[in-house]
Amino acid sequence: MNEFELKILDFIAEHFKCGFLDFFMPLVTKLGDGGIFWIIVALVLICTKKYRKTGIMVGVALLIGLLIGNLTLKPLIARVRPYDMPNVDIKLLVEKLSDKSFPSGHTLASFEAATVLMIRDKKLGIPALVLAFIIAFSRLYLYVHYPTDVLAGAVLGVLFGVLACFIVNKVNDLYNLRKLRQ
Repeated sequence: MNEFELKILDFIAEHFKCGFLDFFMPLVTKLGDGGIFWIIVALVLICTKKYRKTGIMVGVALLIGLLIGNLTLKPLIARVRPYDMPNVDIKLLVEKLSDKSFPSGHTLASFEAATVLMIRDKKLGIPALVLAFIIAFSRLYLYVHYPTDVLAGAVLGVLFGVLACFIVNKVNDLYNLRKLRQ
């Protein structure tokens, strides 16, 4: 499987590589570093009354992704990054990473946030989804993830985004029910 996926990464490198993307992709991928961009989005939303619940949902989704994706799956699966494979000779545009490859944490966080935003407000969700796809592609372009790492990050991100909305809605319903009974 790794061989086939390396061919996909090589195809991307051969057919998409250009000066603009060599400049742009490291910048856009930084938005996913540690989920910091999406954490900031969640905090900004939490600070506004209209979007507070949405911000909480994004935060819960990011927390689920951190616990399951980064702290459980990455060390458990321990997949070596593509640039560390034998016979791979690629000039990286970003620094080598210290964690494992599967799933893509950048993609996971991006799709968690984008999913919540799509569910709650499409005006926010559509640009977030576009950004999530660009960040996901950047991980392939930069040769730091296999396609299945990115695909798993996207699928899990959507699932965790939906799960976060469900959890926050249920907790909110229980809280409101409790308030009614008082």
